[in-house]
Amino acid sequence: MAEKIPYLKDLGVEALYLNPIFASTANHRYHTTDYFQVDPLLGGNVALRHLLEVAHAHGMRVILDGVFNHTGRGFFAFQHLLENGEQSPYRDWYHVKGFPLNPYSRHPNYEAWWGNPELPKLKVETPAVREYLLEVAEHWIRFGADGWRLDVPNEIPDPEFWRAFRRRVKGANPEAYIVGEIWEEADFWLQGDMFDATMNYPLSRAILGFVGGEVLDQELSSRSGLGRIEPLQALAFSHRLEGLFSRYRPEVVRAQMNLLTSHDTPRLLTLLRGSVERAKLALSLLFLLPGNPTVYYGEEVGMEGGHDPENRGGMIWDEARWQEEIRQTVRRMARLRQEHPELRTAPYQRVYAADGHLAFTRGPYLVVVNASSEPFRQDFPLHGALPRGAQAVDLLSGKTCTPAGGRLCGPELPPFSVAIWVEV
Repeated sequence: MAEKIPYLKDLGVEALYLNPIFASTANHRYHTTDYFQVDPLLGGNVALRHLLEVAHAHGMRVILDGVFNHTGRGFFAFQHLLENGEQSPYRDWYHVKGFPLNPYSRHPNYEAWWGNPELPKLKVETPAVREYLLEVAEHWIRFGADGWRLDVPNEIPDPEFWRAFRRRVKGANPEAYIVGEIWEEADFWLQGDMFDATMNYPLSRAILGFVGGEVLDQELSSRSGLGRIEPLQALAFSHRLEGLFSRYRPEVVRAQMNLLTSHDTPRLLTLLRGSVERAKLALSLLFLLPGNPTVYYGEEVGMEGGHDPENRGGMIWDEARWQEEIRQTVRRMARLRQEHPELRTAPYQRVYAADGHLAFTRGPYLVVVNASSEPFRQDFPLHGALPRGAQAVDLLSGKTCTPAGGRLCGPELPPFSVAIWVEV
């Protein structure tokens, strides 16, 4: 991965979120056996140290995946409990219903994540367990990691634990980023005392519903955590956005981990039934809305895949197989956010919405979106979105226009595309 940092830097990446990297008995590493050791198959702790050094030298941060709700059966405390039963000092580390444990039964006599005997659930209310997990969290921040993505934190419904987690992590690095895997609205978690952000799946569904429309593979989506996604016209889409953005404080909106897909969903191009144009538009919107745009590896080159394990294949490095149009879209949008800070910080304000056509401002920038299959004449009321009589330029096409009579009066916008207007 360290060798590919130049590729990521060229793409415009500023942070990496890694799926679990600690020693585990499973290829996806959600079955943790040692929280203080990076899996030797990944190069061990030395490899992580090298990655952090290279990433930081290129101005990138690295976020680790914290799986603190459950362990693998090979974790030392569970192994001791297996061998010693009720006499084990770790008997209160898990939710045990009876002895001896039956870890290879389809119906284990201890609590396990989704009933999977391979993933015994930790008893976080036990003081020793709490302290152990807090030590893990602090250790890797002091090691050089820049934050934590927390796996299923809602399954540890103990706000005091997460408040203590925040204190330990921020004590080690006040700039550390803490993001929780919460699939729905997350008011409870985003009051400033637990998480900085959550994985913004409600935004994912909104963008996919607007851009994907009737083309979206609903059967595939329905069998994933995304669920069935409602097709949205522009006004309904904007209302959905406004609801999300008004729900949280501005600093939380800006910190949210915005994404379209992840290791827990089908891939973007597969959901969109191979529509490269819709994929480019969805990714463009991801970068143009408030929050931190997060691209699942390989989406930038058009990798496809349905459900796990199809969506978790190795990165395609053969450039002949890349969808270069998509990669260039991601690269260009990332550059625009870096070069125009108000595309990061300014609030969303709707200007126009009808059918598949949407216009909104981010500070001085007017974003026009055509999510329809027909060209869209950019002639609509501006409501003061651009200075009267001033010439404007589209940052993407380079075309110019002079608004007149309070209307944009711009050129036709091709199907499934976007324009970003700003005063010259």
